Amino acid sequence: MLKAPPSSAQVSGCSATHRKFYLFNVGVFRAVRPRGPLDAVEEIEGPAIESLVFQEVRAINDNLGLEYGLHYWRTTDGEEVDIVLYGARGIRAIEVKRSNRVRADDLRGLRAFLDDYPMARAWLVYTGTRRYHEGAIEIVPLPAFLTELGDLL
Repeated sequence: MLKAPPSSAQVSGCSATHRKFYLFNVGVFRAVRPRGPLDAVEEIEGPAIESLVFQEVRAINDNLGLEYGLHYWRTTDGEEVDIVLYGARGIRAIEVKRSNRVRADDLRGLRAFLDDYPMARAWLVYTGTRRYHEGAIEIVPLPAFLTELGDLL
């Protein structure tokens, strides 16, 4: 049985309410983020790439007048999707990974989201080079995703 499309509140919070903060500029984020000997590169570069994708999604949404609401989705058991767009054009889910290869764990949040919202389109954006599908999830290299973003949304 298909669930009805979620309301804005359902998409943004799902089973748990969490806010996600994106700094307005990736360069500023990188400049102000403290760094030390215990910081892994992924702890700095992962959020920077995620923020870059969020900024581009927001810019395309605003510039093309697509009128999506931008949200973050997380379940009570910790599954999450970085960016969820919800509007008259449909539901879009985007997970961003700083990795050259995609592991099964990287897809868990998107799969959980698609279980609840099978009508959604879903992408995993990563730093690898191969474009392919894992079921209903499209795996897209970062440069291709950013280049095609206006058409994808």
